[in-house]
Amino acid sequence: MGVVVGLLLGAGLACVWWSWWPLARGHGQRPDGWTVRTRDTLTQAGVSAVTPGALIGVSALASLLVAALAFLVVPVPVVALCAGAFAAAAPSALVRGRARRRLAAARGLWPDVVDHLASGVRAGLSLPEAVAQLGDRGPAELRPPFRAFAEDYRATGRFVDSLDVLKDRLADPVADRIIEALRLTRDVGGTDLGRLLRTLSTFLREDLRTRGEIEARQSWTVYAARLAVAAPWVVLAMLATRPEAIRAYDSTAGAVVLVTGAVCTVVAYRVMLRVARLPDDPRVLR
Repeated sequence: MGVVVGLLLGAGLACVWWSWWPLARGHGQRPDGWTVRTRDTLTQAGVSAVTPGALIGVSALASLLVAALAFLVVPVPVVALCAGAFAAAAPSALVRGRARRRLAAARGLWPDVVDHLASGVRAGLSLPEAVAQLGDRGPAELRPPFRAFAEDYRATGRFVDSLDVLKDRLADPVADRIIEALRLTRDVGGTDLGRLLRTLSTFLREDLRTRGEIEARQSWTVYAARLAVAAPWVVLAMLATRPEAIRAYDSTAGAVVLVTGAVCTVVAYRVMLRVARLPDDPRVLR
C-alpha cells in the first residue's frame, strides 16, 4: 500500500513539474507571435523575400542615418533623436500600408476567383484541376500563387499539402476561408460544392460593398489624422532654421517639450486610426 501511495505521489509531482513546460507543437500547428504576423505582412506586401530580421535591420539603419543627418543639419540631440525614432518606424509603416492596399485590391478579386472555381467544377474538372486552372484563367494579380500551386501539385500529388503552401503564399484571410472550404469539401465529399461556392461568392461581394461604403465615409478621418501628425513637425522644421529656436530646444525644457510632443503625436495618431479604420480580418484559419 505504501508503494502505491508513493507511486501516486511521484506521478502527481511529475505532472505538476511537467505543467510548467510548454508542449511541443504537433504537426499542422503554427506558431504565433510577432515573427509570424510580420512575415504575413511582408507576404501581403509582396516582399516575401524580406525576413522580419531584415526589416528590423533596415529600420535600425534608417534610424541611424536620419538621426545623423538631422544632427548635422540641426545640432540638437533631442531633435536628432525624434527624427531617428520616426525614421525607425517608417519601413514598418510603409510595409503595412502596402500590405493593406494589396489586401484591399485582392478583396475585390476573390469573388471572381470563386466564380472561376464554380465554373471549373460545373465543367467537370476535379477540385485540384479547378484550383490549378486559376493560374491561367484567374485574375492576373493572383495568378502566380496558383501557378506555383499547380507546380507543387504536379510534383507531389498531395492536394492538402499543396493547399497549405498556397495559404502561406497568399497570407490572406479571405483566401484562408476559400481554401478551408475546398479542403472540407475534399475531405467529406458531397454534391453541394457548387452551391457552397455560389453562396461564398455572394457573401464576399456583399462584404466588399459594405466595407467600401464605410471606408469611403471614414476616409476623411484618416487624412485628417495624417495632416494633424505632419503639421507640428513641419512647423518644427521651419523653426529649426532660426538660431534662437535651436537654442531654445537645446535645453532641458526644450527636450521635454519635444519628447512630450512626439509621444502625444504617436498616441493621438494611433487612436484616430483605431477609431476610423475598420478592423482587419485575422487569419483565424491559419
